[in-house]
Amino acid sequence: MQELTPRQIVAELDKYIIGQGEAKKSVAIALRNRWRRLNAPADMRDEIMPNNIIMIGPTGVGKTEIARRLARLAGAPFIKVEATKFTEVGYVGRDVDSMIRDLTDIAISMVRDEHTEAVQERARELAEERILDLLIPPVKMPAADYVPGPGFLMRPSPETNDDVEDATEAEMRERTRRKFRDMLKRGELDGREVEVEVASEQTPMLQVFGPMGMEEMGVNLQDLFGNLGGGKKRKKRRMKIEEARKVLAQEEAQKLIDMDKVTKEALERVQQSGIVFIDEIDKVAVRSAGSRGGADVSREGVQRDLLPIVEGSGVMTKYGMVKTDHILFIASGAFHVAKPSDLIPEMQGRFPIRVELKSLNEEDFYKILTQPKNALLKQYRALLASEGVEIEFTDEAVKEIARIAAEVNEQVENIGARRLHTIVTTLLEDILFDVPDNLSGGKVVADREMVHAKLSAVVENRDLSQYIL
Repeated sequence: MQELTPRQIVAELDKYIIGQGEAKKSVAIALRNRWRRLNAPADMRDEIMPNNIIMIGPTGVGKTEIARRLARLAGAPFIKVEATKFTEVGYVGRDVDSMIRDLTDIAISMVRDEHTEAVQERARELAEERILDLLIPPVKMPAADYVPGPGFLMRPSPETNDDVEDATEAEMRERTRRKFRDMLKRGELDGREVEVEVASEQTPMLQVFGPMGMEEMGVNLQDLFGNLGGGKKRKKRRMKIEEARKVLAQEEAQKLIDMDKVTKEALERVQQSGIVFIDEIDKVAVRSAGSRGGADVSREGVQRDLLPIVEGSGVMTKYGMVKTDHILFIASGAFHVAKPSDLIPEMQGRFPIRVELKSLNEEDFYKILTQPKNALLKQYRALLASEGVEIEFTDEAVKEIARIAAEVNEQVENIGARRLHTIVTTLLEDILFDVPDNLSGGKVVADREMVHAKLSAVVENRDLSQYIL
């Protein structure tokens, strides 16, 4: 995050998302402002609040993808929630605090994975030593005969003349161990089976549903009942050395990790760089000031429950207290029926930045199909390449797919770029079905005539297109 300027952040987002320059600019500034705040004078650092953003635009134009890619760029904990999950909170919906608890779980997992990666080399070495112990069991001797330290040397005994023999046996064992260690590193022993004692993961799942705060109690109860037996049970499993190396390396890595340090770092990361994406915020907006009954009361209640979290408050998690003051909140909604001004004034004030995302046209669809790193046509090329089939889309075919997508969105329902998935899947349905049996190892060319033949009848029949596309 320190190295990326707002212009560079936009350039990175351009690799995956077509258009929407205004939205990209706003989120890039918000992300850079986090780094600026952390480098501001200490007395001002806590006073600088994040500029939360509301993205306004129809479905399928890139709102969620912008937020997700932004979090990935920053290496920040990220969670996407739907505002409608919290409808009638306390009765049907979830406790709003659960989004912060889920975000904390994600951060713990993220930091633990980073720490695991850092100790992976040492963990592999320890796992190999455990495998060698299984292949060449150490000689069982009385405790008084062991010499502290590595190796298998025994303490010299003044009463016997076996010192030379003991040393020779120990040297032979050590030479054998070195030989097996070399074979293990070269993978020559991967096919052999060993019996390994591993932790049993068969802890019964326990989940509690109930009033606010009970979800967290459910997690704590699960931890409590899981530890009643004095920790995780262990069981013996027979497995090949190739698999045993991975299992034991994972166990050794967990032993090398300081979970207190992981927890502390994860909580700090949530509080300083966490991103919460609240989708469908328009669904909890009160549509008119005159109707304050029925469902509108529930919608306003959801906003009032969300407000303290967005304003900044403390949420208790099983890892400790998390303050939400500097978490970045990005809300989004289509706002077809409701307007941003229909949100309660306090909620509007907590989302000072508003950006409108534009609907996608035929030219945008063409770029989406060809330019991004994860473009849809590139995905299907990779899928078919796994079967040994090469597929080529001519430029005219791509333009025709883009034209049809734009036309169907106008006639049926505008679902943005998601329409491309439906159209391309319908176009390639027969090929995807026939590939394993009839087309393996060949090449397929998708041209304009093929697109027209497969899709024209569906597009022209409005009822059929509404059903299929």
